Amino acid sequence: MTRGRLRVYLGAAPGVGKTFDMLSEGHRRASRGTDVVAGLVETHARPHTAELLEDIEVIPRRTVTYRGTEFEEMDLDAILHRRPQVALIDELAHTNVPGSKNAKRWQDVDDLLAAGIDVITTINIQHLESLNDVVASITGVTQRETIPDEVVRRADQIELVDMSPEALRRRLAHGNVYAAEKVDAALANYFRVGNLTALRELALLWLADRVDDALEKYRVDEGIEAPWHTRERAVVALTGGPEGETLLRRAARIVNRGAGGELIAVHVSRSDGLTGAPPGALEKQRALTETLGGTFHQVVGEDVAEAILDFARGVNAALVVVGVSRRPRWQLSLREGVGARVVRESGPIDVHVVTHERAGQGTLPQRAEVLSRNRRMLAWVVALLGPIALTGALVALREIHELPIDIMMFLSLTVGVALIGGLWPAVTVAVFGSLLLNWFLTPPYYEWTIADPQNAFALLVFVLVAVGVASVVDLAARRTIQAARAGAEAETLSALAGSVLRGENTVLAILERLRERFGMESVTLLERHDPHELWTTVECAGGRPCSSPEEGSSEVMISDTLALALRGPVLEAGDRRVLEAFAAQATVVLERERLREQAQDARRLEEGDAIRTALLAAVSHDLRTPLAAIKAGVTSLSQDEVVFDPGDQAELLATVGQATDSLERLIDNLLDLSRLETDTVRPVTRPAALDEVVPRAVSSVPAESVQLDVPESLPLLTTDAGLLERALANIVENAVRYSPAGEPVTVSAAVVRSEVEIRVTDRGPGVNEADKGSMFRPFQRLGDGGSGSGTGAGGSVGLGLAVARGFVEALGGTLTADDTPGGGLTMVLRLPLSAGEA
Repeated sequence: MTRGRLRVYLGAAPGVGKTFDMLSEGHRRASRGTDVVAGLVETHARPHTAELLEDIEVIPRRTVTYRGTEFEEMDLDAILHRRPQVALIDELAHTNVPGSKNAKRWQDVDDLLAAGIDVITTINIQHLESLNDVVASITGVTQRETIPDEVVRRADQIELVDMSPEALRRRLAHGNVYAAEKVDAALANYFRVGNLTALRELALLWLADRVDDALEKYRVDEGIEAPWHTRERAVVALTGGPEGETLLRRAARIVNRGAGGELIAVHVSRSDGLTGAPPGALEKQRALTETLGGTFHQVVGEDVAEAILDFARGVNAALVVVGVSRRPRWQLSLREGVGARVVRESGPIDVHVVTHERAGQGTLPQRAEVLSRNRRMLAWVVALLGPIALTGALVALREIHELPIDIMMFLSLTVGVALIGGLWPAVTVAVFGSLLLNWFLTPPYYEWTIADPQNAFALLVFVLVAVGVASVVDLAARRTIQAARAGAEAETLSALAGSVLRGENTVLAILERLRERFGMESVTLLERHDPHELWTTVECAGGRPCSSPEEGSSEVMISDTLALALRGPVLEAGDRRVLEAFAAQATVVLERERLREQAQDARRLEEGDAIRTALLAAVSHDLRTPLAAIKAGVTSLSQDEVVFDPGDQAELLATVGQATDSLERLIDNLLDLSRLETDTVRPVTRPAALDEVVPRAVSSVPAESVQLDVPESLPLLTTDAGLLERALANIVENAVRYSPAGEPVTVSAAVVRSEVEIRVTDRGPGVNEADKGSMFRPFQRLGDGGSGSGTGAGGSVGLGLAVARGFVEALGGTLTADDTPGGGLTMVLRLPLSAGEA
């Protein structure tokens, strides 16, 4: 069965006309004889949209009951049974009611497509999963219904439904999108001009990427290798050298001349891993690329020019930016540079060659010395003295051996010198040995002439073989040492990466590992805020830190403001790669630590701001209530023209007293919360008896509303009796408030193992299990919706339980909530006994 085709109308914002366009397309297809049905269309009471739906067959919705409420959903089975050619289905990102066949509507659509039914659907840009957080940061509204981008990308056709922000706001103002009572709020919040402009740009950019994918697929399907320059896409070839920043900024200016330009940086690494740019330099250029809005890529290739051009063709680039070679002109005359090859072989791709201040000032890279200085000195000593000693020995035994034996002995000496000190000492042995063989061991003796031509040929072959063998041995020895060094380097970098994966991701851990790797006395990370300021120490591993990079035996300038200084033995040039890798990793970890600290500070500020906002919202109401009662009572009593009898006066005074008590409790709790938030609660502990503390704590509530079960035999507690009394008073007042009439609150105490457990039990409505964790947070009003004893005492702003838990924790105890058997809530307060009391 042929799979159905999917057409998506993508809206830049709600109200731009996606459903209208979908219905118009449905009418167009129906007029051509296509069987079209409306699987599910939301008109949102918009008259023009509803008119378009009138002439289209509508599949009735099915009713789903969930938690006692009925919901209407698309009837997938009815559409499959009807089997139209085209189904119109609105709101692709919709979440189905639990109990439906699929969790999401896009999954329903996938079933229809699998059945061979074409689907035309709609979705807004804010529902795409990849853009959900971006849209939330722009509009302040988090979309809870999202859809994977890949679902929309797989569509056969995507059409953007767009409208200028001003035109869309006019539609709202005319009542064409929302009801009149919602228009002002929509215009002032979600539908601000800035929001709509940003959403429109997001939609255009996302769709542009989708068009790029479709174009690339077409080029692959049609076998088109030549680049199509549909946008200004520039590839910058980076070597990791100092000219990289100049190239990146020049390319950024080029792509920014027109809309839709794209900056792509690429660095080519060789496959052997033994060459390449310093990691620190590449990391800086990667960061600059991202700052300029581009992307950084690293590819592997033996032929750098070919790799650059292959990459440029692969990304359909219109331009390649390369720098003028750093090598002098005489070196370029011997071998063509990478830039010149890119220009010569670029074909239809333009090449922009950028000059820079380092052009022509470099040299060919020198081969690193892999053999130690002592080995090379020993090799030269053997190369000069060894042939003389060997010649003396062979001359003394000249009568018992012939020239081939002599040549083999000198060849063995040549190989030995090559193993010790490399190529040139071995070549010296070969040349010097051939001269000694000719003079002392080849007839006629002590003359440079050779009587037998075969002997002359043997000496020539000896020299050639000796040089060849020495070259091979030297190359093998160097490759062995290089491989060992590369293996050690790889092991070190692997250990570095492993330390991050294992959680050793602190700057100090990275510096300590670097110090151990190179046997340094100390490793110091230095920082300065301005290139003209003095350096300050961020972290130091080991002994005495360096106060500046110049104090170290080795240093890495990570940036103008960060540097790594090592105190200890001087490092070889070959160790710089590992050193710079450590430096780059330390920089990343430092930045991560600071971002984490900033995030924590932001969270604390956000929490404080939330508390202040809630405080203002709550106190603005809850302070007014007792104040209004006090003012009303005092105003009434102070009127001369009204004479109150003693009963009325007593009632008014009682009202004033109750309101004053309520106001006092509220202010006390606010002050206590402030002390807890600023961590200024300092308990003053003394021995205290619970049978004295508990009665004082419940004295503020009617005596008939509380029953006490606190034995006098309980051991003394070493605690702050005042804080404990305040905590108990808040808990008891809270419980009394929610207890039914005639059901007193029970306060009991007992010793359980090494703790004193105080239980405050009520028979109120209780608290849902999910709300028990949040009921101790300030300003929670769980009781407002009938959810039980969640509101704090001392006014209704929800401070009582938060203050109570804060005081109990300051005393070293815990406060938790349990269900009362048979209904209600039990607050359990546990305080530890001292060792002697336990």
